[in-house]
Amino acid sequence: MPAQSAPQTSPPDLASELRDSFVRNIHHTLAKDAYSATAWDLFHATALSARERMVDQWLKTLQRYYHEDVKRVYYLSLEFLIGRSLSNTLLNLGLYQEMGQALEALQMDLGTIEEAEWDAGLGNGGLGRLAACYLDSMANTGIPGYGYGIRYEYGIFFQHIRGGYQVETPDNWLRYGNPWEFPRPEFLYPVHFYGRVHEFVDDAGHLRHNWTHTESVMAMAYDTPIPGFQNGVVNTMRLWSAKSTREFDLAYFNSGDYINAVAHKNESENISKVLYPNDNTLHGRELRLKQEYFFVCATLQDIFRRYLKTHTDFEAFPDKVAIQMNDTHPALAVAELMRLFVDKYHLPWEKAWDLTTRSLAYTNHTVMPEALEKWSVPMLEKLLPRHLQLIQEINRRFLDSVYLQAPHQRELLEQVSILETGLDEPKVRMAHLALIGSHRVNGVSELHSAILKEQIFPHFYALEPDKLTNVTNGITQRRWLLQCNPKLAALISQKTGPDWLRDLSQTQKLLKFSKDQTFLKTLREIKFQNKVKLCQYIHKHHHLELDPHSLFDCQTKRLHEYKRQLLLILYMITLYARSKDDPNQIAVPRTFIMSGKAAPGYYMAKLIIKLFNAVAERINHDPSVKGKIKAIFLPNYSVSLAEKIIPAADLSEQISTAGMEASGTGNMKYALNGALTIGTLDGANVEMMEEVGSENIFIFGLQSHEVEALRGRYHPWEAVERDPELQRCLEWIQEDVFSATEPGLFQPILTSLLKGDPYFVLADYRAYVQCQAEVDSVYLDPERWSFKMLQNIARMGKFSSDRAVLQYASEIWGVTPSAQVSP
Repeated sequence: MPAQSAPQTSPPDLASELRDSFVRNIHHTLAKDAYSATAWDLFHATALSARERMVDQWLKTLQRYYHEDVKRVYYLSLEFLIGRSLSNTLLNLGLYQEMGQALEALQMDLGTIEEAEWDAGLGNGGLGRLAACYLDSMANTGIPGYGYGIRYEYGIFFQHIRGGYQVETPDNWLRYGNPWEFPRPEFLYPVHFYGRVHEFVDDAGHLRHNWTHTESVMAMAYDTPIPGFQNGVVNTMRLWSAKSTREFDLAYFNSGDYINAVAHKNESENISKVLYPNDNTLHGRELRLKQEYFFVCATLQDIFRRYLKTHTDFEAFPDKVAIQMNDTHPALAVAELMRLFVDKYHLPWEKAWDLTTRSLAYTNHTVMPEALEKWSVPMLEKLLPRHLQLIQEINRRFLDSVYLQAPHQRELLEQVSILETGLDEPKVRMAHLALIGSHRVNGVSELHSAILKEQIFPHFYALEPDKLTNVTNGITQRRWLLQCNPKLAALISQKTGPDWLRDLSQTQKLLKFSKDQTFLKTLREIKFQNKVKLCQYIHKHHHLELDPHSLFDCQTKRLHEYKRQLLLILYMITLYARSKDDPNQIAVPRTFIMSGKAAPGYYMAKLIIKLFNAVAERINHDPSVKGKIKAIFLPNYSVSLAEKIIPAADLSEQISTAGMEASGTGNMKYALNGALTIGTLDGANVEMMEEVGSENIFIFGLQSHEVEALRGRYHPWEAVERDPELQRCLEWIQEDVFSATEPGLFQPILTSLLKGDPYFVLADYRAYVQCQAEVDSVYLDPERWSFKMLQNIARMGKFSSDRAVLQYASEIWGVTPSAQVSP
């Protein structure tokens, strides 16, 4: 049970009130009793009891924003990976202990009830988890913020592992409903697709455009309250669900054509069915583009409605509206804002463009080419014909301005153009559209921002050097320490007081215990208890016995070749080979824990999962290495699973190819919970090393500039020839040691490594193995290891999402956190 580390002001009979509320909700809201109530019903009633306490604060917050006419932040993201909400809500409302007491009086356990909640299927990876942390921090710091996205009915997918392979099934997370959301059918907006554009001159002689003969879908709002930490502030996440404009075609039904009677409804509502439809097909790509416009269009209509309640013109629009585009997915907001200002409200182009650019900002999250979205011009013309016209006009005017700045650099025009031509099919570069249409653009770590300026957008940086900036990512300590690691949180509060819950830099006060052996021993004991708890979970759900005394070596993240899960697998094979030669070579027993989803259409990533499981199967069933090495892949990685793994981890694998990870936030979560990092100088690892000290992190491998210098003249087989251990690893894969029943199964992995190795796995192998030897050396000295643990825990203050959103507020949004009120 998470410790309530902040002072409590709740009345002494609050537990009794919560008990009565729970009983009332079971009986009168859910119509259940002690005999018929399911585990879900018990969770549902608990959630409703907490929700009742939150609604008054929520309404007061919204009323205050309205009466004070504050500038609001609108955070547009295709993902919000919020995980489970019960624990977080109770902690933020200051009700956790009292709810536990209320349920205990009814002979129930809050921890058991928490496990009945499904993770919300609203995201996949770091992008969505960052967005969720930022919503939490905006509420915590009193920033008037709204999250806008899509209410996916099925999320991305539920991952099963069968025969070592990833198998995807629908993630039907809404099967039993969602007690945290409030349907808002009164906020229903039309979203148009297809059609044609009619140009005409109005009576005043102005050229006008009318988008006609469209097909419409309705966007209906669902609101989720986002409470701040015991400060009376409750912000809103508003998600859109697609609804058909025609529920039922009676003519088709009466003629006996029951399929076509509901065909339009089904097709329309597909827009919000699944997160990230497979875009390997034309239909999948069109659905993805529809999703992006759907939530942008509905969101902007909602923003305009709210703004126009208190304003009669748009002069103050940028002073009251800050729109943050979380990656390129919402980039159509640039064109949609212009369509609304120019076509609907008839503002002159120059005025509309000024309002648009002053209101929009863009966060870039990647340097990977496939994530810098590009849409086919013919597809955009078919689906959103008016928006293509607007994009073309934005591009024409921008290129005219560039030409005036650099009339002799013709190639520059092609490099900065929104439209990519010279291809079989011209494309719209959405990152260029977002960059041109925003007043500020930021990367998410100092290294990433430098790469954006120097490699990805150097020409834009040369034209507008003040536009590009950096805001390093952060995480919320309330979920990623207070909630998931209550014993460590209680220890920190005991030694430093509760202020760290609102200001993570306060954990630096722990540094005075760096040489206190009693304190360091307590740290080790808490870590061991967390490991035992994870062992119990794994044994219960996966029937594998793990040794909590072994080093827990964890790599948990989305499967992608640049994240280099392959490098960890090669190290596993190396240790296995050594132990076969001489078990005494393994001085530190290891448990390898991997988790993460591969995109359904990403063949190589799915094959890497199979390889890990094949190696794990061989190791776990080989009695000659018993007690030395174990390995497990935990399926269906999620926020709630991360909350179990991260507090128990000893070693955090952050081993992406240098220059390819924008930031990462898993690295921060692990370090905050006392895991030491082994990693490359990539993403936020660089700043983490600066904060914790190079002696308290294990760094290896090529740096980003070395990777770039080596590219084009790198021959991976040379690394193999000079390294017998590496050669042996690859030979074992080649000889089907891990795939005896499926010969040649892993040949595509070998081919990728030996005939290109685009992510420099083999180039970094030896440095990685040597760095792991240093890890072993330190782990054998518990006092030295726990000293480094403390340095990491105490020096993570920079990586709080509270710091990040306050930086956005002052440097990008121009928003002053509103006065916080007592709950």
